[in-house]
Amino acid sequence: MRSARTFLVIDSHTAGHPTRVIQAGIPPLSGDSVRARRDDFQARFDALRPALLHEPAGHAAMVGVVMVPSGVAQFGAFFISSYIYLDMCGHATMGLAKTLSVTGAIAPDMPSFTLETPAGIVDVALDWSDQGTLNSVRIRNVPCCAGLSAISLDIPEIGTVSADLAYGGIWYAAVDARAIGLSLTVDNVRTAMHWGSLIKKAITAAIASEPTGLGGGSEPSILFYEAMGPAHGRHLVVLSQDKFDRSPCGTGTSARLALLAAQGMLEPGETYIAENILGQSFRCRFVPAEDTRNREIIPEIEGAAFITALTTIVKEDGDPLAGGFLCR
Repeated sequence: MRSARTFLVIDSHTAGHPTRVIQAGIPPLSGDSVRARRDDFQARFDALRPALLHEPAGHAAMVGVVMVPSGVAQFGAFFISSYIYLDMCGHATMGLAKTLSVTGAIAPDMPSFTLETPAGIVDVALDWSDQGTLNSVRIRNVPCCAGLSAISLDIPEIGTVSADLAYGGIWYAAVDARAIGLSLTVDNVRTAMHWGSLIKKAITAAIASEPTGLGGGSEPSILFYEAMGPAHGRHLVVLSQDKFDRSPCGTGTSARLALLAAQGMLEPGETYIAENILGQSFRCRFVPAEDTRNREIIPEIEGAAFITALTTIVKEDGDPLAGGFLCR
């Protein structure tokens, strides 16, 4: 074979959504923090993002994790996706923990570790089996809070939509699916993605001048939720017109907890079950943050990841599609 670049990756899924941890092949990055190294990657090596995540090596829903040194935590990592860089990603943090357990970077004598992300430092608690395998992961997220509430949107194809903004490591607009006649099932994913993209465009325009911390053209993802019972909800997060989160979404669930706490519908320490359309769930709860001026909470999200592949991705010289492609 002619000369080629290679990248060692380990793939996993968390409640159905993929994570690709890039083990080797990333050039050295500059910066004194994870966020700074992420920004350096974005400035100098962004072409690697579609090359490693998009077709033919991946697909629109793939999320990548790039590990970097940290001076303030045991590990450091940032998150890359099809279109944007994520300050925090809950399902991918669980996938990273599973990957670290497979490589031996963490072991059963470690009950937890700290991880520096662009959003801040998160604590990752580990539940090991008697056989030494990692059963589940519990993430103690960065402080999260509710934002603007009951934003009314008139969308001709859907009708009147009410959305609540919340921060869960990244920003979300939460929409009651039943209120707009949307059932969160596998068969309705196409409709959910289409409606979600319409809502995303409308709410981005509506909040462009609002003091939410979201200004400057930022676009919150759309968290459709459906109440399944007391402290139990089904989630489907629409990221774009061709991409949705297969998992219940760790940061999305954190945003949902912030909203439930602000509305007085969930108490500190009370368990909330976040379920996806595949019937897989996260167990969640929250504690109040130390600084309660903004009614911030600290969410704890527990789930499990499973390894799907240990792979060497090859980018052969002369391949006209080595840079990756997406069909929207």
